[in-house]
Amino acid sequence: MSTGVAARPRAAFDHAEPLTVGMEEEYMLLRPGTWDLLPRADAVLRRLQGDRRFQAEMPAAQLEAVTPPVQTVPAAAAALREARGALADAAGGIGVLASGGVHPFAAGEGALTRGPRYEAIASEYAWAARRQLAFGLHVHVAVAGADVALGVYNALREHLPALAALGAGAPFHEGADSGLASMRPKICDLLPRQGVPPVMPTWDALEAAWRWGAATGTFSATDGWWWELRLHPRYGTVEVRVPDAQATTADASALAAVVHALVATLADRAAAGTLPEPAESWRIAENRWSACRHGVRGRWSDVRTGEVRDTADVLGDLLDDLAPAAARLGCAAELQSARDLVLHPRDALIREVAAEGGARAVAAWLADRFLG
Repeated sequence: MSTGVAARPRAAFDHAEPLTVGMEEEYMLLRPGTWDLLPRADAVLRRLQGDRRFQAEMPAAQLEAVTPPVQTVPAAAAALREARGALADAAGGIGVLASGGVHPFAAGEGALTRGPRYEAIASEYAWAARRQLAFGLHVHVAVAGADVALGVYNALREHLPALAALGAGAPFHEGADSGLASMRPKICDLLPRQGVPPVMPTWDALEAAWRWGAATGTFSATDGWWWELRLHPRYGTVEVRVPDAQATTADASALAAVVHALVATLADRAAAGTLPEPAESWRIAENRWSACRHGVRGRWSDVRTGEVRDTADVLGDLLDDLAPAAARLGCAAELQSARDLVLHPRDALIREVAAEGGARAVAAWLADRFLG
């Protein structure tokens, strides 16, 4: 296993304060006026003088903001809003920031960030690495107890398409409407270890997978393990990586509330021994495709019975189920805001913007909402 991860990763889940929450969000740097991607993220980071909230990502036009672990989603949202403001200030005179799952009209391949890590990725993945112009929202929730965390991980897998549908808002790619609610999952799929993660029946199995990856030199517990959900052995968190980056802090907070309440609900059930058997990945992947293609307006197949329902109805039931946990965690208002993502899908909203001004207008629209 990588030396960067504790020798006993299970110990990372011995939390004195479980259910803290944090967010990571990936942003695009745009050229003012043209709204195309601007590969100068390094210049913005130099102005931030080592502020640990911000870091480079593989595309040279991408920056990431990270919030600290806090008790509530409203506190995380405040930190994210502050981080967006600091980034926008640092970018002044260089470019403008925007947030969304995929840039609506940029060329499909982009310049990569320099440095040993990203140069190694570019060398191994070549064309696929150059096309990783995708921007996501990641939500971390601390879970107390390694066995509970593993149970949450296995159970949460089947809910990933619901989170993908709620967060889908990137229908345009290379200037054209893809016909999808979000192009981001298909861009990410160009790399290995993407999409629905495998069931891990025991911690021994998970650690064996990490050891195998380290032995082959292809991935470790925290690097290259790119699934849409993972257990993070450095932070002791369940990390959900499936939603698109959101245009506004409010929408990001709504998704974070769903994740926070979902992890808390599943943790309660894991502790009580009432979680269902983990669903097979290929069945979950069918719902993943529906979320990618249709977003909240798709059809949802029950992973056990095969019963088919409208995704919007499934999401409504899920939000109802999570309401008690959200109230307990202090994110009831943000969970309620997630219902707006069902009623007014963001991919449809972006198509309305494009209908009036084309894909370039979408980029400008995203930039206008960055501090919203």
